Amino acid sequence: MNLRDLLGIQHSIIQAPMAGAQNHQLAAAVCQAGGLGSVPAGMLDAAGLETELSALEALTDRPYNVNFFCHQTPPHDPARIETWHRLLAPYFAEFGVDPAQIPGEATRQPFDATMAEVLERHRPALISFHFGLPTPDLLQRARATGARIASSATTLEEGLWLQEHGVDLVIAQGLEAGGHRGIFLSEDLTTQLGTFALLPQLVAALDVPVVAAGGIADAQGVAAAQALGAAGVQLGTAYLLCPESRTNALHRAALKSTRARHTALTTVFSGRPARGILNRLMRELGPLPDGVPEFPLAGNAIAALRAKTERLVLDHCTPLWAGQNASGCREVPAAELTRELAAGWRS
Repeated sequence: MNLRDLLGIQHSIIQAPMAGAQNHQLAAAVCQAGGLGSVPAGMLDAAGLETELSALEALTDRPYNVNFFCHQTPPHDPARIETWHRLLAPYFAEFGVDPAQIPGEATRQPFDATMAEVLERHRPALISFHFGLPTPDLLQRARATGARIASSATTLEEGLWLQEHGVDLVIAQGLEAGGHRGIFLSEDLTTQLGTFALLPQLVAALDVPVVAAGGIADAQGVAAAQALGAAGVQLGTAYLLCPESRTNALHRAALKSTRARHTALTTVFSGRPARGILNRLMRELGPLPDGVPEFPLAGNAIAALRAKTERLVLDHCTPLWAGQNASGCREVPAAELTRELAAGWRS
């Protein structure tokens, strides 16, 4: 089924949810242009999500997506945190961070009952998940809102698992994609495939529609995804320079420079593998160092360092999320970009 028919949208374009780099304004602009705007809830609590969705609905009456993480919150592990702080000690000393002041609790919460209550009031067209799916009772509450359900697959096995668990569409997240990998059945990064290797395998094996995500930056990429059987495409990096995004000045500068040509998967910033532009912390620690606490606990110390370095106008400790193809990332309104991308889709 075409994404337009499934979700009631004009263009088969989904703006990828990008926690920290956007809010309802970007989502609304994409919705108004006929695509599917997305609100990322991974860094929000229920009150924050209520505010965001109310603000979005004040700007558009079009269908939209809400995205959630559904990881398991790890127990506090003092020994592992101590190991992590020792690794970061030279940076704490250089930038004046007191590790005793860094909180130990998780700052990113998975989808839960309080979030389900917000969805029941707002009833989005699509509810999408990252890192698998929530527990069956929570999934049922999400489905009961009338929304379609989606989640990211990074391998054929994950796509089959998601279909078996009742999703309405699968997002084929290729290795090129920026931000966090949706990997959930394994931690083995050698299993990860490029978009145009993963997409046709999922299309051939699944009965539900498949959306292509990762490395698509322009109308030609949209057309290529459609030719391989995609029901639609999801793009994030391409929207990062739009005026409606909340990408900070350091991130924008990196995206507009030749540095954007070199990205890597790293666990440094959160504890889970995610793709971003190489910066000092990734170079000096290595992108996948030993001793990083589980997601999202690694991010607490990084947040403290980031606050100090960004004040000095340095991106040393800032996660500069971006996919491998930033060529379509331009400073144009999101509506204009959405329509340009949609021009690659054959009706």
